[in-house]
Amino acid sequence: MKIVIQRVTQASVTIAGQIHAAIKTGLLVLVGVEDADTDDDVQWLSQKLVQLRIFNDEAAIPNLSVKDVGGDVIIVSQFTLHAATKKGNRPSYIKAAKPPLAATLYEAFVAAVTQQLGKPVGTGVFGADMQLALVNDGPLTIIIDSKNKI
Repeated sequence: MKIVIQRVTQASVTIAGQIHAAIKTGLLVLVGVEDADTDDDVQWLSQKLVQLRIFNDEAAIPNLSVKDVGGDVIIVSQFTLHAATKKGNRPSYIKAAKPPLAATLYEAFVAAVTQQLGKPVGTGVFGADMQLALVNDGPLTIIIDSKNKI
């Protein structure tokens, strides 16, 4: 499971011309699920996300988590995070999990983050055509792959 975390001052997800989710200070998180992922990946990544100290404290040092600053989170599924681009010019998505598994683990990730954050998170809609808007704060963007946790 891979996540791309973007620290934002604002972000939104629009579907069919309607804003589906919007936040101010917080994190926009893109989630890619692969066939080898399990609930262990969900639990490890959700905990890592909520506890990641990437917000500045009073001394302007990134010592605070999204939970510490009372920030919000939007989580969007994105199978293209598992694109293989080594050969040719057309990405292959063979490592991306098929929709039944991907949707199940995506929903589990959303539930785990909601539980650990202590409040609801915004989401996209699995499989929908979505438009994301964000103001990346920093910019700060971090990629975490649960297969690299050791």
